[in-house]
Amino acid sequence: MKEPALRIALAGKPNAGKSSLFNHLTGLNQKIGNFPGVTVDKKTGYCQLSEAVSAEIIDLPGTYSLYPRTLDERVVTEVFANSKSSLFPDRVVLIADATNLKNCLLLLSQLVDLNLPTILALNMVDLAARSGQSIDVKKLSEELDLPVVMINARLGEGVEALKRELTKPLSPSRRKTFTISPEIMEPVSIIKQHFRLASDYDAYQFLQQPENLKFLSDEQKAFIRKTAGDFQFFPAKYQGAETIQRYAFIQNILNAAVIRASDSDWKKASYSIDRILTHKVFGYAIFLAVLFLIFQSIFAWATIPMDFIDSSFAQLSHYLAKTLPEGPLFDLLAHGIIPGIGGIVIFIPQIAILFAFIAILEETGYMARVVFLMDKIMRRFGLHGKSVVPLMSGMACAIPAIMATRTIDNWKERIITIFVTPFMSCSARLPVFTILVALIVPDNKVLGFFNFQGLALMGLYLLGFLAAVFSAAVMSYLIKSEEKSYLVMEMPTYKIPRWKNVGYTILEKTKAFVFEAGKVILAISIVLWVLASYGPTEEMNAGKTVVAEQTRGMNLTQEEIDNRIASYHLEHSYAGKLGKTLEPLIRPLGYDWKIGIALITSFAAREVFVGTIATIYSIGNTEDEVTIKEKLRQEVDARGTPSFGTATSLSLLVFYTFAMQCASTLAVVYRETKGWKWPLIQLLYMTTLAYFSALVIYQTLK
Repeated sequence: MKEPALRIALAGKPNAGKSSLFNHLTGLNQKIGNFPGVTVDKKTGYCQLSEAVSAEIIDLPGTYSLYPRTLDERVVTEVFANSKSSLFPDRVVLIADATNLKNCLLLLSQLVDLNLPTILALNMVDLAARSGQSIDVKKLSEELDLPVVMINARLGEGVEALKRELTKPLSPSRRKTFTISPEIMEPVSIIKQHFRLASDYDAYQFLQQPENLKFLSDEQKAFIRKTAGDFQFFPAKYQGAETIQRYAFIQNILNAAVIRASDSDWKKASYSIDRILTHKVFGYAIFLAVLFLIFQSIFAWATIPMDFIDSSFAQLSHYLAKTLPEGPLFDLLAHGIIPGIGGIVIFIPQIAILFAFIAILEETGYMARVVFLMDKIMRRFGLHGKSVVPLMSGMACAIPAIMATRTIDNWKERIITIFVTPFMSCSARLPVFTILVALIVPDNKVLGFFNFQGLALMGLYLLGFLAAVFSAAVMSYLIKSEEKSYLVMEMPTYKIPRWKNVGYTILEKTKAFVFEAGKVILAISIVLWVLASYGPTEEMNAGKTVVAEQTRGMNLTQEEIDNRIASYHLEHSYAGKLGKTLEPLIRPLGYDWKIGIALITSFAAREVFVGTIATIYSIGNTEDEVTIKEKLRQEVDARGTPSFGTATSLSLLVFYTFAMQCASTLAVVYRETKGWKWPLIQLLYMTTLAYFSALVIYQTLK
């Protein structure tokens, strides 16, 4: 694709359909990063608008106006206020919910006053028609003095018409919606001239909220504050007057363009469903049933592809070991890299299923009902109804889940949510859980449907959730704050999932999981293989002599002798010495030095545990095509007892349920809380809880 000729920003309120339109415009030509300086997701993609014109598309976070309440919304304000930014758009597409047009036009009116060339995309026109609403699109376009396109973002209808409009010359609307009061025109003019801004409204925004504009230097912010003080400019006073003036303008527009208003009867079906899904008894039962279905599916549907992947990597490792010439490089490939990567790829089916369910819950509108339903319960534990979204997202990954707490306005509730979110078992823990559960829980069914392993997995997730709410209650008692918060949210209408969007989500999230984890796995597998294959020269050279002395008169085969030599080398390698150093601390939990190595490496990423175990137990392994499960099942300690017996495996499951997920989670907590205080408290608390809980489990069951 050619260098994009245009940069186009997609803006609009939450649930207006921006992401659906973004997917239709960009397809698979999209990537996710962070906006400069903040941990806010930045989705960008590329689109061929015509044969001659290509464009970079930026999907901005949802917001109702340029006055932000959260970090996500602040990003939108900064993008539109900073004309020197590399993200400043050439054009803006304002996606508006046609069934609730009034709430969408506030942001549009502000964009018009910023002199931004804008197209209004009326989305959900099918729902608007069902509601009985009738809009004169031509009149609306004339009143706003900008193009208006009707689309159905979920189905892709109207997207080609939007592309054609985007390729045409587009000037800013000449219809100014807000008149700045004469009494503050002088400070506005001073700011406009000092910063060389394009419009009066740009300068007005600088006066209103310099603290929200991070691209301004401290000196520039001081200049703005001094100017505001000199002219006794009070932001709240003028912001309120602005909002009143804008809604008066919006109402005049709607009076002229809306031929027939919507009828509330069209939402009767939605209200009827809500009476069940948000019922004070049935609502919670249905939510638990949904969670139960998710965890049953993760085991039941993923078994066949997982077994295929596991056996394929075992066969590949065995084939390479037998085929490739002897040497460190080939040994690394067969016994280090291949088993390590196999320990990640095997879990793609389960991770894809988990993300599929989360995407479906969001697509249908059910996730918003979960927020509403759980608000009353969450508040009893010092959390907010909106805490449910980070907690649910934590089942996928704690990092974006912690970022999602930015939608919580209350400082105390946000800190508590950040603190307890890592207790929610993420997809990186899923590989650890599934491999250990498969070892100790029989693959039997109750009533021909309920899988014991699925029940065990759900139990682990519920255990993490209970730890989260208990910890939240303790923190709520310890942290004192007078700030009060309320849950105010707009319920989206119920929709049938758009499977193309679900597919994009699965592909995008799974790809990110595999490639991000894959980098860590590959690096750690190589380092680990080196540490496990090499050690002090004298000790490693003595391996054959020591084993020969130990096995004299035992009549062992050459293969059995080679395995003993390999075990001796592993135990006396650098990795073995590291594990042996840690072993006295973890032995009371039932863990040996090999598990100790896995505990250390898995702090880079939880899923590394399985890759580490696969790599460690592949060192010197000469058996035919042994899968990861079989390696763990066959492993015995020095006393001849299974290394992964019931007590040890349960202890590990509890440890990984409570322990801090990974170093990346700590890093994002540091960034979100702007200091090391909370991440260090979090690490100490979760590690202590994990250690003593695992200790009790093992000592009770051994």
